[in-house]
Amino acid sequence: MRISVVKEVLLLEKRVALSPDTTAKLVSDGHDVSVETGAGLQAGYPDSLYVDAGATMVDAATASGTPGLVLAINRPAGPFSAGQTVLALLDPLWRPEESQALGQGGATLISLELMPRITRAQSMDVLSSMSTVSGTEAVLLAARRLPKLFPLMMTAAGTIPAAKALILGAGVAGLQAIATAKRLGAIVEGYDVRPAAAEQIRSLGAKAVELELETSDSEDAGGYAKAQSEDVAARQLELLAHHVSEADVVITTAAIPGMASPRLITTDMVEAMRPGSVIVDLAAERGGNCDLTKLDEEVIHNDVLILGPSDMASWSAQSASQMFGNNLVTLIRHLSDDGELVIDLDDEITAGIVVAKDGEILHPRVRGALGLESPSS
Repeated sequence: MRISVVKEVLLLEKRVALSPDTTAKLVSDGHDVSVETGAGLQAGYPDSLYVDAGATMVDAATASGTPGLVLAINRPAGPFSAGQTVLALLDPLWRPEESQALGQGGATLISLELMPRITRAQSMDVLSSMSTVSGTEAVLLAARRLPKLFPLMMTAAGTIPAAKALILGAGVAGLQAIATAKRLGAIVEGYDVRPAAAEQIRSLGAKAVELELETSDSEDAGGYAKAQSEDVAARQLELLAHHVSEADVVITTAAIPGMASPRLITTDMVEAMRPGSVIVDLAAERGGNCDLTKLDEEVIHNDVLILGPSDMASWSAQSASQMFGNNLVTLIRHLSDDGELVIDLDDEITAGIVVAKDGEILHPRVRGALGLESPSS
């Protein structure tokens, strides 16, 4: 196959869809790989490393206009046409109209965040990979901005008590945040609305916050948290208030696919926190888990710092690009048959990630978000 890697267009994005190492894997599989000039520079990958890996460096028009696979981190600008297959984070449930417009030219659109949460798809799951990076970076950011040290320290100048960290949401990002905060020496609590997550939190050495809530219907078939009723959500806020007020650092990671971020921290809760405390809200792109979060801005309220960064995975762009590329290599191999691309909609993985083909939106949830009827037979 002919595979093209395009340079990212978002201002804060430093990652690239393939690293030189993962490029070499595809070249060794017999594919013709081209990379847009400068695509990997911000991740620490100069063009020469791609050339050494067997890729051809091309200009932007060639990278996005060549028939075959087009690889990107985020939704590329296009336009794309029939004969092209775009693999990227398209965000089709939150921005379905943009995916519909991108597919109007007939290109096949594959949205990587729709990867089914099944065992055989784990090695292709870029959301989990990128959440691993984001969860780690969120704690490191909080540690840098908190005006106290994380670990307990007993010194000749006195005892420095350990910082207290509360992680809200125990998906991949939350669990990685818990593990990182523990490594840095903090006293860590974790909470997730899904009861099954409590054991995962405890397995990392943190205390699981368990609230008296009716949460038996808190998880969908794919393992993601579901939106809760207004009564449960209100009771959750009431019960979380004490834990938030006791924390020096709060990392929030709670997200529901295709929906606004659930509200976990109110203004009143922020005002009850100690001066100098830090909140890092990883759900800022969907409105945030905290009432006061502003996307990619710093907010100081009542001497509490609230951060809502959108580019956490880019802070370790080289590692993130390597992980993303490995996920793509595994996915491309899954979609290949004797070196040719096969879009088999009877396959659970393929059917779960194909958004559009031949100018038609195929994914049922994306069609629902657009208000479309069932796809034509």
